[in-house]
Amino acid sequence: MAIKERMPAPGEPGQLVEMSWDPITRIIGNLGIYTKIDFANRKVVECHSTSSLFRGYSVFMKGKDPRDAGFITSRICGICGDNHTTCSVYAQNMAYGIKTPPLAEWIVNLGEAAEYMFDHTIFQDNMVFVDFCEAMVKDTNPGLLKRARTTEAPGAAVHGYRTIAEIMEAFNPFEGEVYKEALKVSRVTREMFCLMEGRHVHPSTVYPGGVGTMPQPSLFTDYLSRLIGIVDFIKKAVAMNDDVFDFFYEALPGYEEVGRRRILLGCWGAFQNPDVVDYRYETMNRWGKAMYVTPGIVVDGKLLTTDLVDINLGIRILLGSSFYDDWVNEKPFVTHDPLGNPVDMRHPWNQTTLPAPQKRDFDANYSWVMSPRWLDPSSGQHLALDTGGGPFARLYVTALANLVDTPYVKATGSSVRISLPKGDRLPETTLEWRIPRWSNALERNRARVYFVAYAAAMAVHFVERAMERMRGGDTKVFEDFDVPDEAIGVGFHEAVRGVLSHHMVIQKGKIANYHPYPPTPWNGSPRDSFGTPGPYEDAVQDMPIFEENGPDDFKGVDIMRAVRSFDPCLPCGVHMYLGKGRKLEKLHSPMFGAAHG
Repeated sequence: MAIKERMPAPGEPGQLVEMSWDPITRIIGNLGIYTKIDFANRKVVECHSTSSLFRGYSVFMKGKDPRDAGFITSRICGICGDNHTTCSVYAQNMAYGIKTPPLAEWIVNLGEAAEYMFDHTIFQDNMVFVDFCEAMVKDTNPGLLKRARTTEAPGAAVHGYRTIAEIMEAFNPFEGEVYKEALKVSRVTREMFCLMEGRHVHPSTVYPGGVGTMPQPSLFTDYLSRLIGIVDFIKKAVAMNDDVFDFFYEALPGYEEVGRRRILLGCWGAFQNPDVVDYRYETMNRWGKAMYVTPGIVVDGKLLTTDLVDINLGIRILLGSSFYDDWVNEKPFVTHDPLGNPVDMRHPWNQTTLPAPQKRDFDANYSWVMSPRWLDPSSGQHLALDTGGGPFARLYVTALANLVDTPYVKATGSSVRISLPKGDRLPETTLEWRIPRWSNALERNRARVYFVAYAAAMAVHFVERAMERMRGGDTKVFEDFDVPDEAIGVGFHEAVRGVLSHHMVIQKGKIANYHPYPPTPWNGSPRDSFGTPGPYEDAVQDMPIFEENGPDDFKGVDIMRAVRSFDPCLPCGVHMYLGKGRKLEKLHSPMFGAAHG
């Protein structure tokens, strides 16, 4: 049925155009973004986020040997599989009652630091900045590019590019200098990872109880020499990102609204402190606070908690608009945690996955992603936390908590100071990430490059501590263990793009229940049981459009910047369908009397 076009009456929204991008990403499902856009008022008025792929790890993990969990769950993701292995090992360590040898912890920390540097660099410079490069901006915002050609870059003394446009050109795919240099850096950081964890991206030397990596001086010096070789690139990258993002704020007033949502951030912590961690649930609050990235939840700029026990007990998995049947009538696996606290039926320890395939319906169920939420005990609200793409939440929580204090990274209460050593060309440099006013696309992206610097600086500390222990004669990297007949465990870690938890229940020596919750369900969730949109949906819905193109040649670059700022796994080809968009009509009330044909 055709719908006639008409001009909106005064006070009405403009004519809506329905546009969809599907798929945007791969890994952990295929992401689709479905929007309705009011081009007359340059605004997205509705957004739905969908995933069209069911994978079912929680289904086929049942009955497996618990010791295989890390190797199996690594395959959840072909990008950050090591984060899953590490998180699974943390959960197993708790279940088996293991305290890992300190040197093994330093080795795992070094591997994870290399992974953050690798993944954030290749995503930021070879994926995100395609949306900010000269070729893209020329196509979507030629007026902006004209201004960029005459705007001097404040960080030119560091990165060497005179104007903002020159920086944009350096990020042009396959041709730009920075684009190509980032690929070389990704090779070096992957080598650093393999030195510590054996194989990228599915580690071959990380197990419950420790690692199989043989500690020797050359292991750490080989890692450190590669790190020193890329620190200048990191310093330049921070300066270039600051220049480009500050230019967008200045040249496009109102751009802070792109991808903006309420500050609702979750971080589960990263980089264990070997001097404190023992993986006991009863002491989880203490060793969680000792992590070198502090766990915590931030609401409206206020740090609610840094207690991993509180974080764990507050997790709720809501069905919302997803393709599953409810499990609340099933028998619970865990009624109380080891401290005696009651565990909710909607907690991952008690979740049963009951797939219910059906036709996608945006007025009902439309995604294979459930809706993880965190129950705020003070307000009783189920909060749709986001990860800020990972780095934004990590830096925000760590800054506010003011607990991290090392020679190279220090939290201040309102910022994080990061000291990078002298490189081949640039001197020792101290950078400072300051808590920004907004949680939006530009700040999520800005935080990512600062966290590359954070990971690099912490890696220097980890190398020093590992060498110190080895020189002291402690080369133990593995602790023997037995698998108990009955146990529960939880691992908290940060995948590259955000919060990661693995919840495991062992019965009769086998896995009875296992639920990994990576950042994608948190960020990409659909509307939940209370009608609350997920973070992607919330960030895109009601945001303004700054692209100069109309519906006939619309690229959706602002929408893509908003979604990609969350780092939704690895973006691949973007396929927009519906051609130039399907035209819709929206009425405030029947009194306007539109005619239909």
